[in-house]
Amino acid sequence: MADADATADADANANLTEYVTLVSNDGFEFKILRSAAYLAGAIKNSLKPTYGFKEGSENRVDLPTINGVVLEKVCEYLYYNQKHAESKDVPDMEIPPELCLELLIAADYLDV
Repeated sequence: MADADATADADANANLTEYVTLVSNDGFEFKILRSAAYLAGAIKNSLKPTYGFKEGSENRVDLPTINGVVLEKVCEYLYYNQKHAESKDVPDMEIPPELCLELLIAADYLDV
């Protein structure tokens, strides 16, 4: 039984790529490191092959509630967060005031 589980995990991990594609509701595609994308809980869960979602096998996540401008800023934040994960006294990231509400909604949706 344990051998079957190990084989299933190995098969699931065979499709993992270093980069994943995030797609906004207006068709913009962002290729980002899987490690950065995994900082968003919703993206991480949808990409895990063991959960059986198509995103896990395609390495692509469609985000129908997030537009390209907001998704670009989300990607920036994921990289920023990854870069400064071990840092102290991290400077605030620049966020245009007109995007604040949409970014807050996207962050809640993505579990960031």
